[in-house]
Parts: sequence; structure tokens; C-alpha cells
Amino acid sequence: MIEILDVSTKTLKKEFVDFQYKLYESCPQFVPPFRTDIFMMMNKKKHPFYDHSDSDFFIAKRDGEVVGKIAALENKPFNEYHHCKDSEFYLFDCIDDQEVANALFDKVSEWSRARGLNRIVGPKGYGPLDGYGIQVEGFEHRQMMNMMNYNYPYYQKLAENYGFEKEVDFVSSFLAPQDYVLPEKIKKAVEIVNKQGKLKVMHFRNKKQILECKYKLKEAYNRAFIHNWEYYPLSNRELDYAVDNAIQFVIPDLLKLIQNDKDEVVGFVLPFPDASAAMQKNKGRLGPIGIIRLLWELKTTQWLDFNGIGILPEYQGMGGNALVMDSLLKAAQANKRFIYSELTQVAETAVQMRKDLDNLGVRYYKNHRVYKKHLD
Repeated sequence: MIEILDVSTKTLKKEFVDFQYKLYESCPQFVPPFRTDIFMMMNKKKHPFYDHSDSDFFIAKRDGEVVGKIAALENKPFNEYHHCKDSEFYLFDCIDDQEVANALFDKVSEWSRARGLNRIVGPKGYGPLDGYGIQVEGFEHRQMMNMMNYNYPYYQKLAENYGFEKEVDFVSSFLAPQDYVLPEKIKKAVEIVNKQGKLKVMHFRNKKQILECKYKLKEAYNRAFIHNWEYYPLSNRELDYAVDNAIQFVIPDLLKLIQNDKDEVVGFVLPFPDASAAMQKNKGRLGPIGIIRLLWELKTTQWLDFNGIGILPEYQGMGGNALVMDSLLKAAQANKRFIYSELTQVAETAVQMRKDLDNLGVRYYKNHRVYKKHLD
């Protein structure tokens, strides 16, 4: 018999967090997230999501053993902005057992109906840096830090057997920057933009300079994705939380901001050195040795992750996208240790960005699918 428990005690919270690490302990592609990040998602007093919305957490047990877990969310600003009544699920992990998955999804359905919500969408998390979707392609490749989710192939079956259908796919792309040559039509677009002088690239030498531009970056971040499927206006606390976390790992001389002739930030590229190997060794923990290991990996990794590429919609037809892409590649090529790179999770609904990726000739090598299910 399957028992679904509301995660309401310290012991149950620990069991909730621990389950994922046990389930994937022998999976070489899995990158354990920081345990503190998961506990932060569960902290209704500290995480900025709870300033405006709500979430609850559930575990499934059979014969006293945890066999699955899931979080149910109601993002009220998203629903208000999109005029919908969605709930979301996130942090879903489960053994390969349809009965267990059904019990967890049933609980989210019950939770959603009690709040007058009429559709479940997910996986979809607590902030813009939480990975989207269930992975459906590219299982042989290592997960890119905690910028995305990783799951076993059977998750797709568990979701679809329950009645979930595709809502939107997020594709991730591979590019070898040192061997890459920018296509001629993008080069010409960059030349035109530079001649016009209406857009320029801002460079950084240290994190102090980045912090001085933090407000401009926050404002641009909140405006760049207004046409994206996942967008809703982020609160100041949410922007601070996202930007502060991003700045911790960004290498200053790789960060590029695009400014207009009024010195307003209208585009950005946020490159992160990939610390996946250190995170795998740390197994989700950050003690003194773990921090040293992480810092060393950030300085020596050959992988670069681009997760945060944005351009304000009104500048997309002015060569802004070409300038962003050119800046992105020059930043990667300037440091010869970066042999591999990934452009992480671009939604298929971001039409212009997907066109730009096609024009760049990148190789799509991972795909994450967000699912939907209407409630009767």
C-alpha cells in the first residue's frame, strides 16, 4: 500500500531531500544539487517565492520506505499575468512504478482542485534559474550543474501514462567555441550594428563593476523575456535572489551587457564555468573541502555554460541578437581553456532565439519537456 505524507516535520523534510540522492547515487550523468538549495525551496519564511505564492511538499512511502516525492506550487503572479488558473509540480522523483507516480500526481491534482485551479503544468520551479521540464532526450550527456533537471528515461512514461501532454520543450545546445566560426550573415549584421553606433558591448574586469550595474541588469532581466512562455514579472526580492546567485559564479571578463546610446542595458549574456564535476564529488554538500573543490573546478573546467541570454524585444530587430551572439562567442574564445560550451534550455516558444540558434548552426543535444494536464 502506498502512503502519501505531507512533508511537515524536520524528519520528513530530510527524507524528502535525501531521496533524490539515493535514487541517483549510481547514475554517472546526474549532478547532485546543493542540499541547501532544496531546503531553501522548502523554506516558506526565507524563499522569495513565498512572498506572493504557495507550495507544499509530499512524499510517497511503501512499507515505510520512501519511493517518490513531489512539490505542488501555485504561482499567483504568473496566473494573474497570463490570465490562467495553473498549478505546477516540481522536485518530482520516483522509482519506476506507475502506481507510485499516479499517487503523487493524484495528490497534486487534489491539492490543485482545493485551490480552484484547473490545470497542472510542470516540472516548473520556484525561480527563473530552476530547470524546466522532464528530460526526454540526451540522457547520455551529463547534467549541466543545477541549471537543469536530470531524470531517468522512464519519467516520460510515468507522466504520459497519467495523462500529461506536451506543453513546451526546452532545448539545450552544444558548441565547441574554439573551433567555431561565426556565419557570414551574422558577421554582417554585427558590422551594421557597430557602424550605426546605437548599441555597444559593456565589458567587466571585476565583480565590483558587476555589482555597480546590478540594478540595470535586474531591470533588463525583468523586461527581456516578456514574450517567453515562462515569463511573469519578478518581484525585487526574486530578482535579487536570482541575480545575486548568478553573480557568485559568473566570470567578470566573460560577462557581457549590451547597452543602447542612452547607456541603458538592453541585452546580456551570463556565462558560467561548469562546476558539475566538483558538485558530483561533493554529493550535494558544501563543507570546507567541498568549497575548495568547487572553487578549483571553476578555475580549471573546460566547459562553459550560457544560461541567461536575453535581449529586449524592441531591440531584437535591430541586430541586438547578432551582437549578443558575437559577444558570447568572443567571450568564450578569449579564454583558451574553454573547449566545450552549452546553451542551456531555450524554449521553443522563444521563436527569435531559436531562429538565431539555427543560424548559428549549433547542435541540439538535450531536450526537456514541460507537461500539462487539464483537471476535470
